Amino acid sequence: MSTARALRSGDLLYPAAAFAVGIALWWLLSIALAIPSFLLPSPDEVAAQLAGNPRMYAVNALATVEKVVFGGAVGILFGFGFGLLVGTVPFARRALYPYLVTVRVLPKIAIAPLLLIYLGTGFTTAVVFVALVTFFPLVVSTAAGLARTPEGHLDLLRSVNAGPVDTLLMVRLPYALPDVFAGLKQSVTLAVVGAVVAEWVVARRGLGYLILLGMENLRTDIMIAALSVLVVVGLTFYGCVVLCQRAVDRRFPVTGTDS
Repeated sequence: MSTARALRSGDLLYPAAAFAVGIALWWLLSIALAIPSFLLPSPDEVAAQLAGNPRMYAVNALATVEKVVFGGAVGILFGFGFGLLVGTVPFARRALYPYLVTVRVLPKIAIAPLLLIYLGTGFTTAVVFVALVTFFPLVVSTAAGLARTPEGHLDLLRSVNAGPVDTLLMVRLPYALPDVFAGLKQSVTLAVVGAVVAEWVVARRGLGYLILLGMENLRTDIMIAALSVLVVVGLTFYGCVVLCQRAVDRRFPVTGTDS
């Protein structure tokens, strides 16, 4: 078995083993301490909730996925484009990068009331909120990655009169890809978080709304079941980015193997 294949096997085996141990501890804790089910339902009660209402969770998961996909696509597209601008135009970097870092640390939930005033409630507001959440990590990571290109490589390209586009595509972007993918992983993770927060505020469908509904009715089994589906959604998006990064790593070995 090759090293890469063994690594992939370990990547699947160890998390699966940790998951099984976590479920066993959860089950033993709920039994040993006789915790009431309205405080901490056992794994079999949560599984029964999921199995008994598959359509409810599927419909709400689809509503959350729609917000993540549309909002995340907008935020990632503009974030990557703006990151290219900041990373390749010195004036733009000096003028805008400090503000991007400052706005990045601003709690995005603080923007939600303004979006409610400007856009009202509904799907559009949720998509805009998710886009804002995903925009800033990718901008900062892309700009930082473009700044990591070895100066010797740039000098070599200047010596052959390579244009800025060739320099970007041949050297700067490949060296920036690890940072781009690091930002992309943050963005897709925050897109799921942003969708849930938006559903708490403006939506009437989605896993976030389902969690809120379960809290209002003291149905912890519904809340934990919805959280379980949400974890699957988040891991699916994250896994897609990891697979994409590995495919790109094979095309551009300079990007490394960090995932």
